[in-house]
Amino acid sequence: QVQLVESGGGLVQAGGSLRLSCAASGRTLSSSAVGWFRQAPGKEREFAAGISSGYITSYADSVKGRFTISRDNAKNTVYLQMNSLKPEDTAVYYCAARLGPLRLEIREYNNWGQGTQVTVSS
Repeated sequence: QVQLVESGGGLVQAGGSLRLSCAASGRTLSSSAVGWFRQAPGKEREFAAGISSGYITSYADSVKGRFTISRDNAKNTVYLQMNSLKPEDTAVYYCAARLGPLRLEIREYNNWGQGTQVTVSS
């Protein structure tokens, strides 16, 4: 089992940037696909971005061109660089890991972090 801890959330003005980190312990992430998901108040959790063990990336249409996911296997960490933030990006952001191919569905992930709050003011 891998333990995941997110950090880097906070309050930012619209148009600003944040970089989220997802640090793993207990097991290497190098063979895992990692996804970033987000949940806004009153809404269901949704996929935002993901990266496979082979560095293939996928993004939700709502964040494409603004968010970049990357991984540093030496640090056992996955990052989410978020630029040009909008108020609608306000949510709790979670990272999740799974062995095997990258998947976009929440049910495919069995290792989750506790989440980090991102608030974008207008």
